[in-house]
Amino acid sequence: MHHREFEILLYRIFQTLGYESELGPGVGDGGVDVKLLQRSPLGDTLAYVQARRYAPHRPIGLEAVQALRGAVANDGADQGIFVTTSRYLPGAQNFANRSSGILVLKTSADVAQWCQQAQAGIVQDKSILVSDIHLLSVLRRIEAGSHALVVHAHTGYRTISNSFALVLKETKHAALLMALPRRVVGQDFHGLEGHEVPVLNNQILTVKNADTVFRAKRSVDNQGRVSYWDGRNFYSIWSRQPSRFSHLD
Repeated sequence: MHHREFEILLYRIFQTLGYESELGPGVGDGGVDVKLLQRSPLGDTLAYVQARRYAPHRPIGLEAVQALRGAVANDGADQGIFVTTSRYLPGAQNFANRSSGILVLKTSADVAQWCQQAQAGIVQDKSILVSDIHLLSVLRRIEAGSHALVVHAHTGYRTISNSFALVLKETKHAALLMALPRRVVGQDFHGLEGHEVPVLNNQILTVKNADTVFRAKRSVDNQGRVSYWDGRNFYSIWSRQPSRFSHLD
């Protein structure tokens, strides 16, 4: 693998693991190959990644690790992550150990583990692609007025049920949604008919799992209305009004 391909691989892995990633130009990058941003309601976290695709007989020494530490300090980043296909000399390892977690040294074994996590996230459990911090940031955006992030579908034929979902991430043609629990806000005496709304608070952190996070096809009609199709339900932007359900057959 060419050294540039190694940098791109790391960039894609971190993207798949839920980070906002920025790939450096490859030359003249000041020792920073990938920038990682993780957003949080309490403040964003910025990490710099330095990649070295070296043969095993070319270990990473103290000078290279110190250079990354300098870039982190100069730019006010929060952490530096050094990743190599080789190994680290004791001086480099000791320097990182004294950094109080600001410097992290990783090897091919860590890259292999990240690849396995990324593959599992794509094929099986999509919930690992979304951190709790990102989920909370979506909630904060909804509180600030981003109503299009909550979508709704009516399900059923004779009986009517509601399905609410949160738009976690989206591109032009696809989206990652998470099913939301529902809360009844009005019903008849027998509880067979009524209205309900989605739960939009920190409680949703407890329901984020492989069954609730799913992929959907995104489309936009001629009038600019966005919709999502997951193979069973057709979601559109929720009206922000309680949605009717009926269990009468």
